[in-house]
Amino acid sequence: MSNKRKGLWKRFDFTLFFTVIVLCIYGLVVLSSATAGEGSMGYLKTQGIAFILGLVSIMIIIFIDYDTFSKFYMPIYVISNILLVAVLVMGDKAKGAQSWLILGPVRFQPSEFVKIGIIISLAKFIEKNHEKLNQFFTLIKILIFAFIPVGLILMQPDFGTAIVFVFFIFVMLFVAGLDWKYILYATIAGIVSLPILWFSLDPYQKNRIFDFLDPTRDAMGSGYQVIQSEIAIGSGKVFGMGLYNGNYTQFGFLPEKHTDFIFSVIGEELGLIGGLLLIVLYFLLLFRLIKIARNSKDICGSVMVVGIAAMMLFHILENIGMTMRLMPVTGIPLPFISYGGTFMLSNMICIGLALSVGMKREGLSFSRDA
Repeated sequence: MSNKRKGLWKRFDFTLFFTVIVLCIYGLVVLSSATAGEGSMGYLKTQGIAFILGLVSIMIIIFIDYDTFSKFYMPIYVISNILLVAVLVMGDKAKGAQSWLILGPVRFQPSEFVKIGIIISLAKFIEKNHEKLNQFFTLIKILIFAFIPVGLILMQPDFGTAIVFVFFIFVMLFVAGLDWKYILYATIAGIVSLPILWFSLDPYQKNRIFDFLDPTRDAMGSGYQVIQSEIAIGSGKVFGMGLYNGNYTQFGFLPEKHTDFIFSVIGEELGLIGGLLLIVLYFLLLFRLIKIARNSKDICGSVMVVGIAAMMLFHILENIGMTMRLMPVTGIPLPFISYGGTFMLSNMICIGLALSVGMKREGLSFSRDA
């Protein structure tokens, strides 16, 4: 093996890679319990195939310089928006949103892959305009570029996914050096626009806010999920009731237990210990991503990895929070744990991109002050 190739492998983040593998295995084990008696092999097969495809994707991506992707940021951006338009024109509807495309036997959610495309294209667009980032018209140009796909997602309407986009977009801009005055303006504008946002929500979305404040208002209807989730997590106590032994999980009292509320399964069957183990793994995942971002050779790589970390952080906080009524229910899944082939594969691709950035680093420590 050449010295150059040895040097590249020395920069490969094995800790991040194996943390992701452990998370995926953890997810498969919990999924097998969540779907026991409900055709679990079908769920595990789909998730397992997505996991294997994800590993293959990582192995391919790490041998491609991420600069190659960033050079084609405009085609990636255009294709991402075309996918979102295609969803609006001929998409399949589920859970109140037209968010899916069906191509033969394959049914997938384009917005999951669009997240990757927008993170790549926005990172490069920010780098190209970095010197003038805080000039008003430059910032407006960047915001228009970033929020066109957000608008298309809101038209589906998929409010939860749109919030994920908004979060990682602003974190990417913040890390790139966005002036605090713009952050203040955005905060004020957000507060002022709350009444408009409220009246634009569908009834089921308003119910989620009401249920967050008081789920007992419709305990057998819209508040049922949250109530059952809280009871399931509480019943697990410290050590849990054991895999395949959770009353609320195994007897069908817990809705969406294999997707949005899979953390409730962990809480009931693996208890506080199981939940803390998952949180520690997520902490390690995010820590390694931030380390890669800080040591990236350029602004594009740093901002790209920060976008990936921010996206995953929001998913983690929102999903775990909503199962414990710390956040409103939005239908946002848990990375590497919730069932969903598209979601699993897109997250694995993100890890591949982050590892690629880490392998090409040249010692540049990038921060807001850089």
